[in-house]
Amino acid sequence: MNLAVSACLLGEKVRFDGGHKKDDFVTKHISKYASFISFCPEALAFGTPRPSLRIISDGENEKIISNKTGGDLTDAMIEVSNSEMDKIAASDLTGIIFKSRSPSCGMMSAKKYLENGFNNGKTDGIFAKMCRERFPLLPMEEEGRLQDAWLRENFMMQIFAYDSIEKLKENSCDMNSLVKFHTKNKFLLQAKNEKLYRELGNIVANHETLPFSELFENYEQKFKLIISKKSSFKKNRNVLEHMAGFFKKDLSKVEKEVVHEHIKEYVDKLVPIIVPLSTIKLFAQKYNTTYLLDQTFLEPYPKELALRSSIEGSK
Repeated sequence: MNLAVSACLLGEKVRFDGGHKKDDFVTKHISKYASFISFCPEALAFGTPRPSLRIISDGENEKIISNKTGGDLTDAMIEVSNSEMDKIAASDLTGIIFKSRSPSCGMMSAKKYLENGFNNGKTDGIFAKMCRERFPLLPMEEEGRLQDAWLRENFMMQIFAYDSIEKLKENSCDMNSLVKFHTKNKFLLQAKNEKLYRELGNIVANHETLPFSELFENYEQKFKLIISKKSSFKKNRNVLEHMAGFFKKDLSKVEKEVVHEHIKEYVDKLVPIIVPLSTIKLFAQKYNTTYLLDQTFLEPYPKELALRSSIEGSK
């Protein structure tokens, strides 16, 4: 899969001071599973090194201003940002990772100021805002927020799910393969949004007998919307309990106690979600519960990422 990433996070010396902000999670972990397309509209427009920039807002309009000269650089930034967007759009993107707090790339983390110099809150950087508008369902995050275990786990789940439906589309999907895809993603989708999951099920049921091309387009849009939602501690608990119910009649008394104890320990925030999930997978294997073993939720991304090993990974 292809991810567009702020060039400074990849170690490229493109920041205003000639430095970089190489990010280990991106370059050492995500790089094992994705190819990167780097971008930096500021460096492309104004060179490196360069005077720093700031966003000036009057409440309705936002401008990019040079901190050195006070000149309005908005038009130049927009022109180059459009060029950078065209470049990354040509790469069959699975997601974008921005540099936080940047006046071009921050996601609601870029400082904005009034004309008199007073702080006026935070906003999207110019390029990030344009990307949101052009790619509304594409997974996007900034590296600062990816330091949070919960946000990092949600983002990685989203990009691998996004990649899975893109691959389904590429492989000449038919109704049978769509039903299988929907079935294996049941618990992942429920952990995101139960209501939207049921709406997605209605699309698959096709009560309106739509042509498959139209049905798949509707499904794809709704699927990408659901995976953009954040999972939660409560939703994950409900999914765990639902999964455990699939083999409860097969379990011995001791095995039942083990399953419920591990779910309770997760509920009490004593262990990370990987503990009850591993227990459920173990018993699903023992009792050949193939429906569960096929579920994406058990392993929504490569286990080597170890994103479910932190108690902080649930909220």
